[in-house]
Amino acid sequence: MIKKVLVSQPKPASDKSPYYDIAARYGVDIVFRPFIKVEELPMKDFRQQKVNIPDYTAVVFTSRHAIDHFFRICKDIRYTVPETMRYFCSSETVALYIQKYVQYRKRKIHFGANNKLADLIPTFTKHQAENFLVPTSNVHSSDDVKDLLDSLGVKHTECVMYQTVSNKFTPDEPFDYDLMLFFSPAGIASLLESFPNFEQGERCIGCFGRATAKAVKDAGLRLDLEAPTAQASSITAALEDFIKQRNQ
Repeated sequence: MIKKVLVSQPKPASDKSPYYDIAARYGVDIVFRPFIKVEELPMKDFRQQKVNIPDYTAVVFTSRHAIDHFFRICKDIRYTVPETMRYFCSSETVALYIQKYVQYRKRKIHFGANNKLADLIPTFTKHQAENFLVPTSNVHSSDDVKDLLDSLGVKHTECVMYQTVSNKFTPDEPFDYDLMLFFSPAGIASLLESFPNFEQGERCIGCFGRATAKAVKDAGLRLDLEAPTAQASSITAALEDFIKQRNQ
């Protein structure tokens, strides 16, 4: 029986989130509590990578954090990003977030029709002459991005622009969840850092993405729920199906 779910992400900004619908529909308690937090990368660490941003004509963004820290570093080094810069985004949500920093122009901002970077293969091929920069975290799983760009013969460079650190549980913090949902390998690492002797037992673990699923299994844990799949394209759809089955 699933009564209490931990979602290892920040609380949704909108009260129209599918999570709230699921909580009301099935009478479960859903708690939002990130296992990781994002911090600025010190400028000295950025400079040690010897990446000269003006050399690049396109940027690949896989998260809003990447966008925030790319433009933060540009500001810190007093570089004005030219209007000719192209942006390739992993989803429409990420693409729309760029409006926080630049005027949204569809011919300069690209995202996959199904919110997958692989959907942009024809667009990457069309703009193969561009020099791509891929902002990442110090703890990242951008192998999919690297493999995709390598397979297309696209010139690109990965650059760490922000750092992901563990958001540890405190000794007096409740840890009574029936199901925990993870979204990155760093979240699994943080779980084991907070609880070095963690024993899963009957507690269920779910995740989003192949890299996170691999991290769960590599840690010797049991993966009970996974998305995306052919049956559930989103983590909330997978969560609802799982609760239905467990709470019958």
